[in-house]
Amino acid sequence: MTDSRPVTSQELAQKTNTNERYIREWLANQAARGYLTYDSSNGKYYLPPEHAMALANENSPAFVVGGFQMTSVLMKDEAKIVEAFRTGKGVDWGDHDPLLYTAVERFFKPNYVANITSSWIPALDGGNVEEKLKKGGAKVADVGCGHGISTIIMAKAYPNSKFVGFDNHTPSIEYARKKAKEEGLGVDRITFEVSSAANFPKENEYDLVAFFDCLHDMGDPAGAASRVLKTLKPDGVWMIVEPFSNDRTEDNLNPVGRMMYAASTSICVPASLAHNGPALGSQAGELRLSEIIKEGGFKHFKRATQTPFNIVYEARR
Repeated sequence: MTDSRPVTSQELAQKTNTNERYIREWLANQAARGYLTYDSSNGKYYLPPEHAMALANENSPAFVVGGFQMTSVLMKDEAKIVEAFRTGKGVDWGDHDPLLYTAVERFFKPNYVANITSSWIPALDGGNVEEKLKKGGAKVADVGCGHGISTIIMAKAYPNSKFVGFDNHTPSIEYARKKAKEEGLGVDRITFEVSSAANFPKENEYDLVAFFDCLHDMGDPAGAASRVLKTLKPDGVWMIVEPFSNDRTEDNLNPVGRMMYAASTSICVPASLAHNGPALGSQAGELRLSEIIKEGGFKHFKRATQTPFNIVYEARR
């Protein structure tokens, strides 16, 4: 229904090769929720284009179905999360149901496709980082890369530079390697390695180190910052992409904060506590993140740019 053309239950059932009676009930449910619009004069339903952007178009930066998928998958981890609430212990990233990793990829991908190369990287160091990547010969580390979507986006956009994705979750790295191959990217342009943020290899090697939505999850974010400092070239830049967050709790009590706190309760805080970390949470705030990054040895820290869902920070020596 993404084309917003009105359809009857019979037409949609035929189009999707499904049972009309089930489709009829489902359509009524979606209309009752306000997702679809129903025209009683002809018995047809349609999906408004603005709703299609959020619910049907996976290339839209507003696509949110991955978030719904994450919520449903987390129900499989209910017992683990309840136990964490009772004991104060964590739930490590790798201990979640495997379907969560696919849901997280689906949730973050539209935002990354829309912003990484169009506005986030160009905002770094007055455009110098993007210039290096376009010129070629630059080397980039994407730490906490998960399924490698962010790494692949960058590698496709800057074919003359080299990209390495790191993650401590072996199944995710295996998936990323397979995905890069499917995208036609050879190992001369992109590789993936199993490694944590505390010990990913090479010193004075990278022109850019990128952390996408992962610093606040870590057990030792200050230690990760210290490691990044050692791996950067003297003029290198660390890009830290974090969920949009204000410093005060009361300033995060809004629709974006509602979503972020929900994910943080079940994923981010447990991941950090699993390693006796500070449990920054997804709404840590710029002031707290600045303290962590400077504790790791960085002297220069600033907000480079932002979207309604993310803030992009830049750290340099």
